[in-house]
Amino acid sequence: MMRAHFGDDPPVSVLSGGTHVVAGQPMSVRTRAALERHGLRDSRHRSRQLEALDVERSALIVAMEPGHLHWLRRTHPEGAAKTGSLRRVARDLRPGAVDDLALRVAELGLSEVEPEAWEEVVDPGAGQQRDYDAAAAEVAALVKQLAERLA
Repeated sequence: MMRAHFGDDPPVSVLSGGTHVVAGQPMSVRTRAALERHGLRDSRHRSRQLEALDVERSALIVAMEPGHLHWLRRTHPEGAAKTGSLRRVARDLRPGAVDDLALRVAELGLSEVEPEAWEEVVDPGAGQQRDYDAAAAEVAALVKQLAERLA
């Protein structure tokens, strides 16, 4: 969604990686359908695990739920200061230029923040299509909000 928001000339590089994935799997049929309702298609998408090099190269890492934040802090503690929930970062990141993103992320003090229940974007998991559609709509709104703060 972030890549699509910025189009052909993105001010930031966007990479997707999960916390507990079976690498190389395509997205689920329900996820694909929910994204298509937002005009998004990526038949080549495959799941991939977040790796140490991803953490090292990133100025900002965005998680969907508190459990993801806890996993990252345990697995990649060096990334804790630049990892926040999508809800928190979309709300609290000071707008500004991309070249000062690391500074703006540092201002958030993310490694000191204990994730709260309101930060979770509910994973539709094994839910019905309407659950996937609701999650996609929620993420789309948050991505738009965050994108406006990034550029």
